[in-house]
Amino acid sequence: MKILVLTLITNGPDPVTGRTPTPNARLHRVVDNAVLAEELGFDGYAVGERHERPFLSSAPPVVLSHIAARTSRITLFTGVTTLSLLDPVRAYEDYATLDQLADGRLELIIGKGNGAAQAQLFNVTTDDQWDRNAEGYELFRRLWREERTTWTGRFRPPLVDAETWPPPRQHPIRVWHGSATSKESVEVAARYGDPLFSANVTNPIEPYAELIAYYRERWAAHGHDPVDALVGAGTAAFHLAPTSQQAIEEFRPVYAARLAVAERFGLPTVFGDVEDFVERSSALVGSAAQIVDKVLRYQAVFGHEVLHLHLDGDGLTPRRQRAMLETFQAEVAPALRAAVPSRALAGAVPRDPDDARPADSTVGVAS
Repeated sequence: MKILVLTLITNGPDPVTGRTPTPNARLHRVVDNAVLAEELGFDGYAVGERHERPFLSSAPPVVLSHIAARTSRITLFTGVTTLSLLDPVRAYEDYATLDQLADGRLELIIGKGNGAAQAQLFNVTTDDQWDRNAEGYELFRRLWREERTTWTGRFRPPLVDAETWPPPRQHPIRVWHGSATSKESVEVAARYGDPLFSANVTNPIEPYAELIAYYRERWAAHGHDPVDALVGAGTAAFHLAPTSQQAIEEFRPVYAARLAVAERFGLPTVFGDVEDFVERSSALVGSAAQIVDKVLRYQAVFGHEVLHLHLDGDGLTPRRQRAMLETFQAEVAPALRAAVPSRALAGAVPRDPDDARPADSTVGVAS
């Protein structure tokens, strides 16, 4: 099993201290966490995309570019790229540039997005977001594969023998389709033969299991070999401690803060209290052995090869967060990797001799 760390870069009052980090401090902690994830041996680091409070993740290509400069091995992910809001040409240019700067360590998870501010900021509504997502991906996909593109759609001006620049490092990049509760993104993934990443964070296991089964059914219906289907799945929370009792008590104020945010935004409450949340959701809150057991129980249903740990560090000091991740890598990750064979993620593409910068580079030297 491959294991990613994911952040949506939430930024609100810490559930323990009550203090809200400055945007500068919060964004730098995200980059530092990515460096830590590489140091500890995680397979990937994912940055989400949201365009409203309390998230600071409106520009994942910028954040990931800074992470690319601070790392050399870890695979970089988006989680997700809200393609329904973006011009596909502009998105291609951003991510092709990032793919070059990361030496080919980039994979994308795309989705329609679900924030309430989308209609106001981007004039994208529930009436057209699925059509925009499907059309945007059709063009985005072609841009990674074609030197020149002629294309016509509904939501942006047509292209006639258009050249997009720069070329990417990877030809093409792997694109996952993020899915929460709808079949539209599942159908697009199956049609193109792309992998599926189940959100798996809001509800109990049943609706996600149904969507993954539907993906495999549609995958086969589109003529793809079932062996080639590739699935990832998220987790609703992560908090590891020596015992389940300690983990739940430490996580209790974090969950209370989540419920308060949900109430403020008028979101439904699926799990009544923290015990119900830990029992019936995908949250990995407990001892190392309990976390291994829960992941493998979900994996037996989903058949997924990639897992993300949702980690924004709420309620944790940097030292406590590091200790928790170290324990995960020492006691949880080896068991998951041994039990679940998985395919490779994007890795650094070897440089050509012409890629090397001249030894006598004058960058930064005044003429």
